[in-house]
Amino acid sequence: MTDAFYLDCDTGVDDALAIALLLHSPGVELLGVGTVSGNTSAGQAARNTLDVLALGGRPGVPVAVGAHHPLEGVFAGGATVVHGGNGIGGVELPRSPDEPVPAHAVDLLLTLARARPGELRILATGPLTNLALALRREPRLPHLVRDVTIMGGAVRVPGNITPHAEANIANDPEAAAEVLEAPWPVTLVPLDVTLEHRFQIKDQEALRAHGTPLSAAIADMLTAYYDFYEPLLTIREVPQHDALAAAVATGAVTPADAPMLGLRVELDGDERGRLVEDPSVAARTRVILSLTSEAAPVILSLAAGPR
Repeated sequence: MTDAFYLDCDTGVDDALAIALLLHSPGVELLGVGTVSGNTSAGQAARNTLDVLALGGRPGVPVAVGAHHPLEGVFAGGATVVHGGNGIGGVELPRSPDEPVPAHAVDLLLTLARARPGELRILATGPLTNLALALRREPRLPHLVRDVTIMGGAVRVPGNITPHAEANIANDPEAAAEVLEAPWPVTLVPLDVTLEHRFQIKDQEALRAHGTPLSAAIADMLTAYYDFYEPLLTIREVPQHDALAAAVATGAVTPADAPMLGLRVELDGDERGRLVEDPSVAARTRVILSLTSEAAPVILSLAAGPR
């Protein structure tokens, strides 16, 4: 029995780790990938995704370019200081001969959901613009997919792009609000847990020593990530944001504290993009706040894959 996944991402360094983890997770079938502007532009994210897939021995997975701009406003240009100018730490990957499919990411998602009703699982590791657009196009979408796992938000900790907001939510708060209000099972993997589970230098060295083209490339990408986080954390470690969400979605790690919460997205003022626990909102979002064990060894093992 395999789990059918659609990944919606903005492929930066941590998305690349998440892709590697999905490729090497037993029982996971990656049916397609849609990209959105976030860490980098949707177009660049698609190129990064295609190249990562090919390096991991999985050319042919359909990749579709999605929304360049958020529902309101314009794309702010990406997180080059975190992910490098090309989104993957400035690392130049061998170019895959594959190109994005000639369809929007929303079309790809809806096609897959209709083809596998009740089976498709969505993992979203970027802003939620494509998911919101898909909901607008197909109101039955929540009944066509099995569940949604989102890397995003800061529930009981400070944000990472403002004092209150996490980047994936803050880059398109209107989309996040629509996605969290939709009647589908949502698991949220916020900064509350991702900041607590980190790669150390030894993990980067282990990826490089593993010796596959993909593990070596990801090890190279991580250098820019370490460079960014070291002054913030005062130690040369990097949080496992998107890869941890992938590990939660696939069941590779086990949640410890995962309450069902009612969440509201702040859309105005200085706290725009903040996730607010609101008792007046139905408690239907499963929020992962802690795990039963360290995630880094599991992520490392799966992302590295077989030799």
